[in-house]
Formats: sequence, C-alpha cells, structure tokens
Amino acid sequence: MTQDTQDTEQELPAAARALPVDDEGFVVDTEDCEEREGAYRDRGTSRPITVVGNPVLHRECRRVETFDDELRRLVDDMFASLRTAEGVGLAANQIGVDLKVFVYDCGDDRNVRHVGVVCNPVLRELPAEQRRLDDSSEGCLSVPTAYAELPRPDYAVVTGQDEYGNDITVRGTGYFSRCLQHETDHLYGYLYIDRLSKRDRKDALRQMAEGTPRYPVVAND
Repeated sequence: MTQDTQDTEQELPAAARALPVDDEGFVVDTEDCEEREGAYRDRGTSRPITVVGNPVLHRECRRVETFDDELRRLVDDMFASLRTAEGVGLAANQIGVDLKVFVYDCGDDRNVRHVGVVCNPVLRELPAEQRRLDDSSEGCLSVPTAYAELPRPDYAVVTGQDEYGNDITVRGTGYFSRCLQHETDHLYGYLYIDRLSKRDRKDALRQMAEGTPRYPVVAND
C-alpha cells in the first residue's frame, strides 16, 4: 500500500472501510486475507506475549469506547505479534493492553482462512440444536508449549464492532469456532486452562514449566 492509497483510505467514512456482510448479516472475513493481514502486520510492531500469572490476563478488560488511530495502531501491533508467535488469534491483554479487542487469522473446518478484528465481543447463546461439542486439543500463546483437550461447541457466533466502530457479527465453525470462543474468554479474564479439571490444569502448567516458548514473552515478577 502506498502512502497516497493509505491517505485516501483514512479519508473514507468508517462504514466505507467495513468488511462486506452476507445475506444473513455475517461479516465476510474470507476475502483478500493475505492482503489485509499483510497490511495490518506491515504497519505494526511485534510485542512480547504476556503469560499466565500476569494480572492483566485474569480480570475483565475495559470496553473499547473510542475508535481512533491509537486503537488501529494497537490492532496493527496485534497482527504483527500474532505472526511472530505463529498463532491464530490474539487478545489485547495478551500483549498487556487492558482493552476488549482481539484479532484472528484462522482456518475453519473446511480449511477456509478468516482474518478480522473484533472489539467488545459478546458470545451469542445458541440453541441446543446448534451446539455440538468438539473435544479437540487446545493451546494458548499465554500458556506456551502446553496443550489439553477441552470440549467446546463446534459453532460460534460473536457480535461486536470492528476497529472503526462498525457493528459486526462473526460466525465460525470447527477450529475457527474454538478461536472465537477462546479469544472472547481472554477479554473477560479467562484462560482456557481455567475451564480444565484441576488435574488437567496442573498438567498444562507442568508442560509450560518444562517447555521453552518459541516467541518473546513478558516474564512475571
């Protein structure tokens, strides 16, 4: 993206910068993924990842009230950090920022790539007929090198806003469903290990203690 193109984009109204929506009202986050993710990442600066035990991970984050350039710089940094850590989703508190924002770059059950941003996410309650548990293994950048099986619904719907304040609704299936639930949990102060049994949580923390993160992390005091 050239500077002229970026300046023109900044002049557009927020609604004009929103991702398109389909006939059911869900955001279309599967188009131009490589270009969009690359633009975010190229503007951003990678930051180290906070790990379990850091207080910012264990409390509900503040609601995003101002959709400004500072927020969008944070989003850029989050995509850069996500790429460095080779993850599929990242919440703002995972880089030490107390705001309800997460970004994702994740495949679904059909291996279709999804890229996007959600501010102030709310996980929609789904009827029983739309909930089928998937007990696949789950990990977390804030619990590096650890994995555990965790049942979650294989379909999820999250409402919120994009980085410009436009209302959005995102849906996911398979692994992407797990990502949406996992990242929303983060912003309400929950890590996936908080949903495990005591034995499985202890085992996950043991895995973390014995492993070496492949990306920069913030050491706890």
